[in-house]
Amino acid sequence: METRALLEAMLFVAEDPIPTSELAEVMELPLTEVEAELAAFAASLQEEGRGLVLRELGGGWRLFTHPNARPYLERFAASERNARLSKAALETLAVVAYKQPVSRGQVSEIRGVDSERALRTLERRGLITEVGTAPGPGQAFLYGTTPLFLEKMGLRGLEELPPLADHVPPADVVDALERPFRSEEPSTDSRS
Repeated sequence: METRALLEAMLFVAEDPIPTSELAEVMELPLTEVEAELAAFAASLQEEGRGLVLRELGGGWRLFTHPNARPYLERFAASERNARLSKAALETLAVVAYKQPVSRGQVSEIRGVDSERALRTLERRGLITEVGTAPGPGQAFLYGTTPLFLEKMGLRGLEELPPLADHVPPADVVDALERPFRSEEPSTDSRS
């Protein structure tokens, strides 16, 4: 079987993006040869106007449907069994994506409502995960996004998230929201 056919078969069955190094190892080929073949494969899919595109994101390579097929795929996928995220879950996901690592309390404070249920939903769907614990009393769990989040958003990394400059509250508001979750800072009060 040709290298491209083998790549296509592996990428077709993969549930997650596959790193180039893993593809090279499995195929027992030099990394540079696999990199070149992936780039050529991606270019040929585009040039031929195929229904699939090959993209590198989330730490590896994955096949996706062509963006122009979106309206047809949306109609095809419009069914009750393809449940979408609720507005609360989407808001919570945005907070986690931009503020990570972030605690449940911080998410709830930013949103102004309890976010525990939305966090559980996002965690169950594999879009967020616990990434550590906060210092200080209580040691709240901290959440961050997963590689699946990057994949679903079509991002190579978090640095590709769109800027929030027009939507971020002033620094004093952000400071007031974050203050309860910071570790104890030494007091500058000289009164005894």
